[in-house]
Amino acid sequence: MPFTRINNKMIEARVVPGQRLFSQRGAMLAYTGEVRFTPNITGGQGGVMSMIGRRVANEDTPLMTVEGQGSVMFGHGGHHVHVIDLNGDTLYVEADRLLAFEGTLQQSTMFMGSQGGVMGMVRGQVTGQGLFTTKLEGHGAVAVMAHGGVFELPITPHQPVHVDPQAYVAHRGQVQNKLSTALGWRDMIGRGSGEAFQLELSGNGTVFVQASEEKL
Repeated sequence: MPFTRINNKMIEARVVPGQRLFSQRGAMLAYTGEVRFTPNITGGQGGVMSMIGRRVANEDTPLMTVEGQGSVMFGHGGHHVHVIDLNGDTLYVEADRLLAFEGTLQQSTMFMGSQGGVMGMVRGQVTGQGLFTTKLEGHGAVAVMAHGGVFELPITPHQPVHVDPQAYVAHRGQVQNKLSTALGWRDMIGRGSGEAFQLELSGNGTVFVQASEEKL
């Protein structure tokens, strides 16, 4: 695995000849060896259409390509870092939460409506997560950022998981999501719990949740 945890807010990435890493621009803290950093205008392995989708939605997060031989330390904004290993499966994650990922992974941009229909679009508008999300698939490691650390909740058939949309970080597997409402008369008069909207995830996979309701 190319990512080694230094502490809960920093990772070290091993860079070897012939292999590439992608990271969020400005996330490099220090490095040793002969390492090159170049801007990546096409959004990783997703190509031009991935980039266009994000630019249209004004949700583009610039990446840089990391190549050469050596070690690079990554971190950003003092956020907690969580490493996810993909073994031929798929991860859906917001682009601004991506700290770094291996170049062996295929990246694309997915319109949220294609997974959650109209409610997927509503979720993007209500929660501020945007109408597009990043899709990473294949074999490789991904480092994501979160407030207060990340915990993993399994999603099993016939046992949906409900998550505060602001605490949602990412999910993997064969998972469907929809925005549900818990709005009732108590909320209307200002006595509700404050959890008016919930993100319901069902199917088979894992959801990654941060220990905070604060956006990056």
